[in-house]
Amino acid sequence: MREAEFNYGGQAVIEGVMMRGRSSLAIAVRKSPDSIGMGGWSIKPSAGRPAILRWPFIRGTVNLVDSLSMGVKTLVFSANQTLSEEEEEEALSNTEIAITVTVALGLGIVLFFLLPAFMAQVIQRWAPSHGLQNLAEGIMRICIFLLYVAGISQIRDIQRVYQYHGAEHKTIFAYEAGLSLTVENTGSMNRLHPRCGTSFLLLVMVVSILIYSLLPPLTLLLRLCSRLILLPVIAGIAYELIRLAGRRMDNPVVAAISWPGMQLQRLTTKEPDESQLEVAIAALTKVLQDDGLLPITVAQAQTDEEAPAADAGSDPEVDANADVDSDPEVDDNADAGSDPEVDDNAGTDADADAETDAETDAETDADTDGGAALDTVTEKE
Repeated sequence: MREAEFNYGGQAVIEGVMMRGRSSLAIAVRKSPDSIGMGGWSIKPSAGRPAILRWPFIRGTVNLVDSLSMGVKTLVFSANQTLSEEEEEEALSNTEIAITVTVALGLGIVLFFLLPAFMAQVIQRWAPSHGLQNLAEGIMRICIFLLYVAGISQIRDIQRVYQYHGAEHKTIFAYEAGLSLTVENTGSMNRLHPRCGTSFLLLVMVVSILIYSLLPPLTLLLRLCSRLILLPVIAGIAYELIRLAGRRMDNPVVAAISWPGMQLQRLTTKEPDESQLEVAIAALTKVLQDDGLLPITVAQAQTDEEAPAADAGSDPEVDANADVDSDPEVDDNADAGSDPEVDDNAGTDADADAETDAETDAETDADTDGGAALDTVTEKE
């Protein structure tokens, strides 16, 4: 059996970028104009999960939950790293994090799923056809989502997150093109990526229209309950479409399906500056080193020996000595001879054997806060 290909990805965080590899997760945060704070921890590969959790349409929901968990954890970590010494006492506790995540997820479900369903039920007197009601619900859901994304993109802090989002995409593209990870090379790459969480969320909205249209007329209570119950099914289908888009962008049909999500990324990504590209490069460099694809420098080795190892799932910590030079560069000759193609970045060919396909790894979850930090899918084909 041939070795399964792994596709790296990540997400933007507050003043930084998270990248996820085979065995570790790395977070790089801009702490000052001259230094980048590094953090991260080891992760368990999804190959160790029960086989049923790696089946098509089921793995999407599992990966979404995993990505949400990782995404929230890295967002909180990056937020705490940007605090000054005087503000360190204000760092979020685990209880505060749990409450914040619960409220955010609840509001997201209400805003993007329950509210459109309620509005569609209200207008049934003007749209007696069941099909028209579902279509109206879907259009309202997409409109609310687009207005939300466009609205928060006007916030200055979110605009910086979107710049780091663009830096993350460009760095992944440069690596997949087999280029050295320098500011010049990454800066020349496209900031729109077919495996982006923005595209995933838009696909969820579109797929929901099709799935909900298969249901018979329902009372308001059953209508609202069905929207919650079918969310895992919709997420699973959207995940498979995103995987298909990543490896079949040369197919006109797939390209057409991906086009709306790619255009929406013009809102959720911005052109990064050099300092932001340096941060994304530092994060990807770290996971590539952890996976043995790049050499570790003497300075990094000394830092790793001084820093305590983080257990999988433990809270990440950054050592004061873990800052790296603000202009990291990576030699592509150390890339273990790999030469991944950009248009083939989401997986192997469709005729890959079933055993390899079952080793699909987690993608970095879709957007963990509804738009502020959208990720590029990370998966193992």
